[in-house]
Amino acid sequence: VKAWFKRHPRFHPHFVPTSSSLLNLVERWFRDLTDQRIRRGVFKSVAELIAAIEAYIQHHNHHPKPFLWTAKPEDIIAKYLYRA
Repeated sequence: VKAWFKRHPRFHPHFVPTSSSLLNLVERWFRDLTDQRIRRGVFKSVAELIAAIEAYIQHHNHHPKPFLWTAKPEDIIAKYLYRA
């Protein structure tokens, strides 16, 4: 891995803690995909499933909705400090 990064200086690794908000957003996106498109769908082949996922992605990209944080930063910090 180190040799690959040395050969590709444009890329920089960023290690993300498992409880980070970025991973939470990715998990939320997959949950939405599952809930809104896959769970109640009937797919007779893998190709149909792939087409449904790609259609969801196209729709999601053409009609994006920003994620709005509802928690206050002070509450998040206090919760983190309380656990430590």
